Amino acid sequence: MAQVIDGKALSKKIKEELKMKIHNFVNLGHRAPSLRCIIVGDDPASHTYVKNKIQAAIDVGINAATIKYDATLNEEDLIAAINSLNADKEVDGILVQLPLPGTMDERKVCNTVAPEKDVDGFHIINVGQLSLDMPTLVPATALAVIEILKRYKIETFGKNAVVVGRSKNVGMPIAMMLHSDQKHDSGLGMDATVTVCHRYTPPDQLEYFCRNADIIVSATGVPKLIKANMIKPGATIIDVGITRITDEQGKTKLVGDVDYEEVSKIAGAITPVPGGVGPMTVAMLMHNTLEAAQKLREKEMKI
Repeated sequence: MAQVIDGKALSKKIKEELKMKIHNFVNLGHRAPSLRCIIVGDDPASHTYVKNKIQAAIDVGINAATIKYDATLNEEDLIAAINSLNADKEVDGILVQLPLPGTMDERKVCNTVAPEKDVDGFHIINVGQLSLDMPTLVPATALAVIEILKRYKIETFGKNAVVVGRSKNVGMPIAMMLHSDQKHDSGLGMDATVTVCHRYTPPDQLEYFCRNADIIVSATGVPKLIKANMIKPGATIIDVGITRITDEQGKTKLVGDVDYEEVSKIAGAITPVPGGVGPMTVAMLMHNTLEAAQKLREKEMKI
């Protein structure tokens, strides 16, 4: 059976480390890092996600608060609110919970957040710097995957990796860091040989690429897309997908992209859903908030 990668336990360890770092940061005379989470509308899942992020922030010593707006808010007013936070020297990190109402341009809104406060790593400047292996704020889910591989000492140098999913916030940054040169400035490179698959990859080709992979990272939201016959014995499987389904007994549950029960009999290591990448994503968001605060203080001291 595969080693189960316990994202919940690992995220707890990382949050304990962050709590100590923030304590030391404050002891140097700095105010505590601050985070503002903007949410528009009444989507229950989004409100749950934001609640979890705020609680995690408070637990590690971050001054965090939620700013809620009705779905009737127009895009211009949201952009004005973000610009107000951009100008607020008491705010280090800004997060806009997605999805936004269909009347809004998510890309335009995300690009309104000041790059140095963009703890989600969605601004085009942060994405561009990541693609050039420059130090930057990295999307939290992508950073969670890389941190899992590092902390569990999964060898990536020269290994074959397949990323299933090409979203700009998850699949793309994961693929970029997996293939990047570790010697570059960001220090996030994993030196793997990477293949990116997606919804239009023919099933037989997807199976071919996966069977030759030492590492598979799947982020599609398609339940049981990755099956046991697609797995190279001993491969590491990182399941980023999360979908709520109704089982045969009529109960709802969360599942990933991977047929966990069968794949875990063949893989060398595997993340569960829930309890894998999800908790680590929240931990990495806290990491980004502290990093943003540290860089903003350094900038202030130079002025």
